[in-house]
Amino acid sequence: MISKIKGRVWKFGDNVDTDVMTSGKYINLPMDELKGHAFEEVRPEFAQKASPGDMIVAGRNFGCGSSRETAPAALKALGIGAVVAESFARIFYRNSIAIGLPAIICPGAASLGNDGDEAEASLADRKVINHTTGKVLDFQAFPDEMLRVLECGGIEPLLKQMKNA
Repeated sequence: MISKIKGRVWKFGDNVDTDVMTSGKYINLPMDELKGHAFEEVRPEFAQKASPGDMIVAGRNFGCGSSRETAPAALKALGIGAVVAESFARIFYRNSIAIGLPAIICPGAASLGNDGDEAEASLADRKVINHTTGKVLDFQAFPDEMLRVLECGGIEPLLKQMKNA
């Protein structure tokens, strides 16, 4: 199980649009290339400086806009460990869980910290901890079915596991 996710905070605000995450002009690129353009227009350094385990922390309505499946896929391909937000656009949330990227609904997430802070999300304890500031926030539990999808790394790996069982 993905018990703990640790990394640096990348802070974003409210209403972060999927078109900003992965611009339509790159939509037909292979994922290895596309991920290098994530947030290019608003955070040009993001794709080059993001490290495995890093967390995006945001406000309300993260992932609004078009139902662009490449948006959460590019974040996962970069190694982003989780997206922690006060709320998510429904399609982004579903797409994230489907590919095994934890999308954590966390009241007060926008106040968790700042860029570069060291943070940890514990899915088992339902807590997000900013180790830089000491701030701790509780988040909503994932239903057991979603936890199982996240544990397997997405729906496809879960189905393969079930087929081989």
